[in-house]
Amino acid sequence: MSPEPKIKTVAVSFYYGPKKVLNNINLEIWGKSVTAIIGPSGCGKSTFIRLLNRMNDLVPHSRLEGNIFLEGKDINAAGTDVSEIRRKVGMVFQKPNPFPKSILHNLSYGLEIREIRDKEYIYRQVETALKKAALWEEVKNRLHENALHLSGGQQQRLCIARCLVVEPEVILFDEPCASLDPISTQRIEELITELKKDYTIVIVTHNMQQAARVSDYTAFFYLGELIEYGKTERIFTAPSNKQTEDYLSGKFG
Repeated sequence: MSPEPKIKTVAVSFYYGPKKVLNNINLEIWGKSVTAIIGPSGCGKSTFIRLLNRMNDLVPHSRLEGNIFLEGKDINAAGTDVSEIRRKVGMVFQKPNPFPKSILHNLSYGLEIREIRDKEYIYRQVETALKKAALWEEVKNRLHENALHLSGGQQQRLCIARCLVVEPEVILFDEPCASLDPISTQRIEELITELKKDYTIVIVTHNMQQAARVSDYTAFFYLGELIEYGKTERIFTAPSNKQTEDYLSGKFG
């Protein structure tokens, strides 16, 4: 493990207008590992991970305090290329959101907007990303079909491949299995375990069993505060905070 965290947040607070939704979050996320963000609905989990690739820049009247570092560089510093941050820190959402275009164009688009025109290179990248997303064998003869014809689980793996094709370093998953059946959920979980060999992964999940299965570290959020953070095994078996214990045992949430 690198002695430096891949991502570090220092005294991060965040506001939607006058409403403070995150308060003084200090968190270190380690490279090539899976960090689960857990906590009840409305506790700031999704808001937090959207700060990690500046997605919340798009929210009007929002305001950030504190610092977020990616490999030691402040991602909100003046002059930062936001599109490059979003390339390095990709995101997969709760509901699959493929473009209503071909499977091939869903993946090639991210390269084309970076003005990459080499068709052979694009195809190699597409094939590699689909293989990493465990989807290649299912779609290799269907690349010109509309992506919306895929099943929900396949669409979610396509969205993961779309993220991978631009070679990110970090992948953020916001409830990636919430709309999927158990078999598709299992495939996504297996994929996450495989991907952490090469990528840093942060996953927001309401599913405690999922967090226990896939993550190396777990952060428990409650009412915009980071209550407890540590290795997943310890958090689930011997939490040091009473609120964490109560949440994990189902007393609230």
